[in-house]
Amino acid sequence: MKAQEKWQGVVVPMVTPVTADGRLDEAVVETVVTFLVEQGVDGLFVLGTTGEGASVPREDALRLVQRTVACAGGRVPVYAGLGELPDPMQGDGNLYLEAGARVLVARPPSRFPFEELPRWIETLLGTAAGPVMLYNIPTLNGVSLPLDLLEGWAGHPRLVGIKDSENDAVRLHSLLARLGGRPDFSIFVGVGALMAEGLRLGADGIVPSVANLIPDVCVAMWRAARRGDWSTVESCARRAMEVAGLYQNGRTLGESLAALKAAMAVRGLCGPWVLPPLMPMSPAEMEGVRSTMQTLQLLA
Repeated sequence: MKAQEKWQGVVVPMVTPVTADGRLDEAVVETVVTFLVEQGVDGLFVLGTTGEGASVPREDALRLVQRTVACAGGRVPVYAGLGELPDPMQGDGNLYLEAGARVLVARPPSRFPFEELPRWIETLLGTAAGPVMLYNIPTLNGVSLPLDLLEGWAGHPRLVGIKDSENDAVRLHSLLARLGGRPDFSIFVGVGALMAEGLRLGADGIVPSVANLIPDVCVAMWRAARRGDWSTVESCARRAMEVAGLYQNGRTLGESLAALKAAMAVRGLCGPWVLPPLMPMSPAEMEGVRSTMQTLQLLA
């Protein structure tokens, strides 16, 4: 049966700390989790896009879920990404649930045929042993989950919501108009530029990559939205976009992930290393990141 609680708040798409040789850095997982939880976030999403989930070796992926759950200590739920999942029956989702993850997050495979989406969702929900959240990110996999399809599956005892990372304000308005406010379906906004508007329209939460650096600002935005303080929401959103520009502006997705880890390394939160095929920033590039962080007052 579906959990009775409403999934909501600031869920951080956590980076995956790795060593220079590309293995999971378990000690640093604790550092990152402790930092985020102590800043008041409402959930941790591991193995997502920001977490380089598609590149994490299978044994490290399971261990990451285990370590994150252990370090969180029940203070916040852990969401575990399944990445692109052509055949949900062959995924590791139930292993992640057994390891303590509370919600599985899945997206369709790249360029998946529209006519196959209902069967894919049916198999996913029929196979999962716990709550499932769908992940819509067409810029990554070229597949946009249709609103009619989502509305048809809403209410399924395993489906608890969607993380929508489609940069389309019209779609977000329609999504919230059709499925917002339901007690059994949560809508999380995954696009930074749309988060303030999404919260104003009743979104249940946000999944900001910038929360890896400034979780306090993201939590303040969420809490301000809860009390209807839209001036503070807008102020926090502007700050979040300003800081996100540090690692996103002018970069590809892969380059931005390397830059985000470089920024976290400058703050002493994790190492700068990324998993192949990504490349870490050079020392000169890291100095550029450090200089920008100083300008943004991100360093003590």
